[in-house]
Amino acid sequence: QVQLVESGGGLVQPGGSLRLSCTPSGILFSLYDMGWYRQPPGKQRDPVALISRYGDTNYTDSVKGRFTISRDNAKNTVYLQMNSLKPEDTAVYYCKAERLIITTQYTYWGQGTQVTVSS
Repeated sequence: QVQLVESGGGLVQPGGSLRLSCTPSGILFSLYDMGWYRQPPGKQRDPVALISRYGDTNYTDSVKGRFTISRDNAKNTVYLQMNSLKPEDTAVYYCKAERLIITTQYTYWGQGTQVTVSS
């Protein structure tokens, strides 16, 4: 059974930092593209940062220069380092693992971790 366990969320003041972690089990982590998504209250879930199995990264414009996604294949973990946090970063953050095998897309989600940026 596949599980993605996220950690690292919490309450932080504007300008502060947090590091989210996501550790999947039940998949061969190094073969999966990984991503962080977020869902603010009452809004849809959108991508924040993506990292391919090869280490290529992509960020949504609003977090460029502030957030860094990385992965450690030896630890089966993907990270999201979030600096200079703003109130508009407040959301539930979700980890996603995805892999295309031939024509079948395998997608798994974590349970989400709350990030609240407030003074």
